[in-house]
Amino acid sequence: MCAMQIPFGREDREKYFKYLNHVFDSNFWSEGDLVKEFEKKFGDYVGAKALAISNGGAALLAQLEYAGVERKEVVVPTNTFMATPLAVKWAGGIPVFCDCNKEDLCMSAEALEKKITKNTKAVMVVHIGGHIAFDILKIKEICNARKIPLLEDCAHAHGAEYNGRAAGTFGVGGGYSFYATKTMTTGEGGMVVTKDEGFYEFVKKFRNYGKFDYKVKAFNFRLNEFTAALGLVQFERLPEILEWKRELAAKYDQIFPNRVKFPKGMKSGYYKYIAFEKKLNVETGKVYGELCHDFMGAKDSFPNSEWIKTNHVCPPIYHGWEEAGRSAPELKKLLLG
Repeated sequence: MCAMQIPFGREDREKYFKYLNHVFDSNFWSEGDLVKEFEKKFGDYVGAKALAISNGGAALLAQLEYAGVERKEVVVPTNTFMATPLAVKWAGGIPVFCDCNKEDLCMSAEALEKKITKNTKAVMVVHIGGHIAFDILKIKEICNARKIPLLEDCAHAHGAEYNGRAAGTFGVGGGYSFYATKTMTTGEGGMVVTKDEGFYEFVKKFRNYGKFDYKVKAFNFRLNEFTAALGLVQFERLPEILEWKRELAAKYDQIFPNRVKFPKGMKSGYYKYIAFEKKLNVETGKVYGELCHDFMGAKDSFPNSEWIKTNHVCPPIYHGWEEAGRSAPELKKLLLG
């Protein structure tokens, strides 16, 4: 197993320290101008409005609270991190698990149609591994036809695009995570993105106790200025990190004929590189080795997700991996022997 390294060198530290001096000089340690700058830059990047929030889980919870899922069903993939169904539970909803496609590990539109009932209040798609769900346009059509809000978990999707559209811009909104393992990290933190003005205004209150009329069910999910400073430094490095990952992925494409293959017009941010093999000599952890329905005791059949669980591997693709400069043949020998 191969452990990742967070990309944050000496130059990054110097930039961060300059931002810290700004924070100290401004005397705003929270709700200051660095959070606003971080939001503006990230929003411009994804082509939507953006609001910083305390973590990716809170970004999911904001969407679910806005959709009003209490005592209602929310369809989520079983092949995801537990944050997705747990957010549904925290919002008072009922998680209904859905199978994925083998081709992309993401929610299957065909499986989704079988899960929607008269009690379905929302659908939350998860963009797995750094790319956008291949069925996202079909899923959007299904949701629109039934007037069901489409919500997006974008925790892996930094840099992902489909026909020029970023993750989080296909439905009501999306939630990004900046947890320590992510392509762009602040340790903890998150971002809500949306083109929906009503949702945007809701999140402003939701993350800040419902100020100032307190009509929104809310609490403290603010992001502080110190974390925003980290975000600005990391955001500046994001294009370089994505380019590095994509160059390594191009070498892997020569090694793994059986892999996630993207449709025309799709770009991955390569949170993970996903190949369909049994074992590698050097690898990072699987995307998910367990399925959420098992943890939550849901009884149903999810054949594609079960297959994915045991038939995929992830060669290292974290920025700075010391072996990345090798040629494709050399990497093949290292990974497969």
